[in-house]
Amino acid sequence: MKETVIAVYDIGKTNKKIVLFNKDFKIVSEIEEKFSEIPDDDGFECDDIERIELWIKESLTRLVHSDKYDLKAVNFTTYGATLVYLDENGKRLTPVYNYLKPLDEKISESLYKRHGGRDEFCRRTASPALGMLNSGLQPLWLKASKPSVFAKIRHILHFPQYLSYLITGKIYSEHTSIGCHTALWDFDNMDYHPWIKIYGLNLPSPVPVETLNEVTFEGKKILVGIGIHDSSSSLAPYFLSSEGKFLLISTGTWCINMNPFNTEKLTSHQLDMDCLCYMSITRQPVKSSRLFLGHLHETALKEICSHFGKPDDYYKKIKADKQLSAFLKSKFAGKKVFFQTGPYSRDLKEYIDMYEFSTFEEAYYQLMNELGDLTIEAINLILPQADETENIYLTGGFSKNELFQNVISFAYPEKSVYTSEIANGSALGAALVVSGSKSRLSLGLTRCTI
Repeated sequence: MKETVIAVYDIGKTNKKIVLFNKDFKIVSEIEEKFSEIPDDDGFECDDIERIELWIKESLTRLVHSDKYDLKAVNFTTYGATLVYLDENGKRLTPVYNYLKPLDEKISESLYKRHGGRDEFCRRTASPALGMLNSGLQPLWLKASKPSVFAKIRHILHFPQYLSYLITGKIYSEHTSIGCHTALWDFDNMDYHPWIKIYGLNLPSPVPVETLNEVTFEGKKILVGIGIHDSSSSLAPYFLSSEGKFLLISTGTWCINMNPFNTEKLTSHQLDMDCLCYMSITRQPVKSSRLFLGHLHETALKEICSHFGKPDDYYKKIKADKQLSAFLKSKFAGKKVFFQTGPYSRDLKEYIDMYEFSTFEEAYYQLMNELGDLTIEAINLILPQADETENIYLTGGFSKNELFQNVISFAYPEKSVYTSEIANGSALGAALVVSGSKSRLSLGLTRCTI
């Protein structure tokens, strides 16, 4: 007998996956693909959208005809800050431009000037000024650089909704994609910002992220979701299954701190410190802060390993040591060895004096103390004055680091700090959204102790 499954296409910048979940939301299959980037029409690297389109359609065809699985539903979760432009016949007009492409500042400054200045515009849209990462500015760049192409646009879709469109042919927008530092959404009025109409952008009115379409694909009826932004999708399992209010600290190359329970509006100071708002599946703002944690860790670690002659993965052997922790806190009280001094400074020193340390262990412990302090600084930016969050969930690579766990636990003694192991959290969130399930799931929690 075939096993009933939900398929989720989880599209990251590096890896593309198809994850199959059974009725209990357990992963029964995970297939990962890597597609090399290609140059766009300006020579800048971007995702190979033609290969992605072909892969989705071919893999979905195989799944529909599978002897092992009975496909019930499909959904899509992708990285944000990416738009797709369609002509009057519904054909894609351009490559999928990379959000790292440079943006002429004259384009953004002109927009800011017309709408209250940069600080007010960024505050109102909960979007730090990030160039093409503010995906709403991408059509303005296209209009300025390729006016003949821009003139042919009839529909503009965010990446998750475009992938859904490939199967359904339906044009949609939804709040999680609009709300992620796009500069499109007016968080004061919870609607598109007035500039959208002024500039004549044809954006669909947003619908609930749970919207489904029944389609017949290769002779089989399946339900197809409209897609969801990956950061918001990763929150979905916690909304369903967490007891009490929580913070989610998602660690990796970037540390993304998300507070779905802070209703205060973003301040100019928070925006300057790289804070922003996502939007949850419940269409509420999620105040967030970011830290380039994994990159900073990797850069400093190379210097430690080089100085002490250790392999790159030696740090994984280090366990929490209360005596060493106390010694270092006493020795370096109020002093930074790795990072420049000053509030909210996140830059490594040009010269790091490794002779401050007798052993690799001392140096690595101090690095984690300083990185932990930077993380705490970033977390505190998204805590309201009347903070009612009870739990902190640590996910990703640093959630397995005992030293990182200890720094976070020590800083918030009034909260319960847990590591949470959810395999393919973004994909699971997308599956939950398309299923409509209200069942509580295991969050894979382990309480952190100091």
